[in-house]
Amino acid sequence: MIQITVDIPEGSLASLHKDPESFAREMRIAAAIQWYERRELSQERAAELAGLSRLAFVEALGRYGVSPFQVTAVELIREAMDA
Repeated sequence: MIQITVDIPEGSLASLHKDPESFAREMRIAAAIQWYERRELSQERAAELAGLSRLAFVEALGRYGVSPFQVTAVELIREAMDA
């Protein structure tokens, strides 16, 4: 596993009422969700990045208001018409 160091202002952690460990955990989840939503990561890879099981990642998507499906309704219709 690769370890990355990020400098975060102490005031930011204090404002969020987070300790460094919980902040890092939430930052990993938020980043994974963002990249999943932008279709840069698959659900499996995003869950791995977030440090969660796939089921826990899908639950996190719900908490963030992000659909667990990367296919739009229009894409589904097109796929159905092509089948």
